[in-house]
Amino acid sequence: MSAPLLKTNIQSLTLIHQGKVRDIYAIDDKTMLLVSTDRLSAFDVILPTGIANKGAMLTQMANFWFEKLNHVVPNHLTGIKPESVVSAVDKAQLGSGNLSRAVIVKKLKPLPIEAIVRGYLVGSGWKEYKAKGTVCGIQLSAGLQEASKLPAPIFTPSSKAAVGEHDENISLNQCAALIGTEMAEKVAKVAIQLYSEAAEYALTRGIIIADTKFEFGLDSDGVLHVMDEVLTPDSSRFWPAESYQVGSNPPSYDKQYVRDWLESIQWNKAPPAPALPDDVAKRTSEKYLEAYEKLTGQQLTT
Repeated sequence: MSAPLLKTNIQSLTLIHQGKVRDIYAIDDKTMLLVSTDRLSAFDVILPTGIANKGAMLTQMANFWFEKLNHVVPNHLTGIKPESVVSAVDKAQLGSGNLSRAVIVKKLKPLPIEAIVRGYLVGSGWKEYKAKGTVCGIQLSAGLQEASKLPAPIFTPSSKAAVGEHDENISLNQCAALIGTEMAEKVAKVAIQLYSEAAEYALTRGIIIADTKFEFGLDSDGVLHVMDEVLTPDSSRFWPAESYQVGSNPPSYDKQYVRDWLESIQWNKAPPAPALPDDVAKRTSEKYLEAYEKLTGQQLTT
């Protein structure tokens, strides 16, 4: 495993945004360079410890899904090679082959929501269901248990928070107020189809996708595109199918391993975050790698 890349410094382009994981550089009025670093956030705080090859694994997994699901909705990829827009000195920061961590994407107008789709009853949804029989205000049938598969996937949007702040669940009416009724209905339909097709495929690879979130944007013609990342361990809850059991929350392929360690040391979830022990960082990288290899059927070349 290569040393984690926590921050890029591409001199041949202008940095326009640094998110929890991605550094975004301007290219021209139609395209941008997205570079996925090895940063990891937990409880909406960026940790000082990077996870080896995480950015490459996220990029390659998202690219796999973009290609597999491009018949459902257009995506933000341009197909332009990232190394073609940076200087020779900067190329090393992009990675290469299936360790490439960069893509050139269309410049879209982001919709101000996160499109969350839930296929199983877990997390905050399970807590709400126990208290009210609902998930994000949507009434569900009685008698469901933790990790129960829902009769059908449900769309439960949230607001998009700035780095360091928490997303807030919003109602379908609030979603419609933000982006319009017609667009809200289209986003819900597309998000559920994306999730459903991905979940069906993932199951053949031994992985249950319990829930996921998508981000969407519009191009200059108003055409809806899925953007950012899709169906990765950072944006989804992946469970190994062989250990799935209704009534308990299965171990996941995502950063839950890190969250559990942070809970065990009773961190107050406020910056600065503590550094991760080497074994926790290594195990987390291994979990990302396992998910990547299972889903894509490819091996990471290190």
